Amino acid sequence: FDERTAASLLGNLAGALNGYSLYRGTSFLRDRLGELVASKHVTIVDDGLLEGGMGTRPFDGEGLASRKKVVVAEGRLESYLLDTYSAKKLGMQSTANASRSVADSPSAGAANFHLMPGDVSEEELLDGIENGFYVTELIGQGVNLTTGEYSRGASGLWIENGQLSYAVNEVTIAGNLLQMWKDVDAVGNALDPYRRVSAPPLRVSKMMVAGG
Repeated sequence: FDERTAASLLGNLAGALNGYSLYRGTSFLRDRLGELVASKHVTIVDDGLLEGGMGTRPFDGEGLASRKKVVVAEGRLESYLLDTYSAKKLGMQSTANASRSVADSPSAGAANFHLMPGDVSEEELLDGIENGFYVTELIGQGVNLTTGEYSRGASGLWIENGQLSYAVNEVTIAGNLLQMWKDVDAVGNALDPYRRVSAPPLRVSKMMVAGG
């Protein structure tokens, strides 16, 4: 996945970590705090104090001081994204993730939600792939956050022997988000820290690719 489509996967994960999804029972990550939910290559940070970040703020939407928190540490789930209401429903404490717009009630949401970069270049992510798919565009809304089932239309480039070979359009990629994150076997070294939800390119070792 290139950086834009990887950020889309990260956004799906943020939705599953949202306190409202959790207490309503519509998240595949409910009751998984402390568990391994991704590979060791995955560390995710939500930082409300990041200098210059789009989601930076001194206080959240309920007046609690913003802070930086590690949400996933080398694959282990360390924190949800909670405001006061969703935290109370779950018997937990707010993580200072309340967000609100003018005249609206607060709800839970990420601040600056980033997958931390790894140590390989985008070109090195292709190394060793005999046959694979480099995803540059995702189409449709086939994501079920209750079960984690994932099925999206996609376009991109086919990989042969570590090289980008030819364009591929109108294919379907499918898997389960929990397993997909566990199957991340490399993360690129380039991150745009100024997007609210941002990720480097990443590699998932196996998924279903059909059509084309």
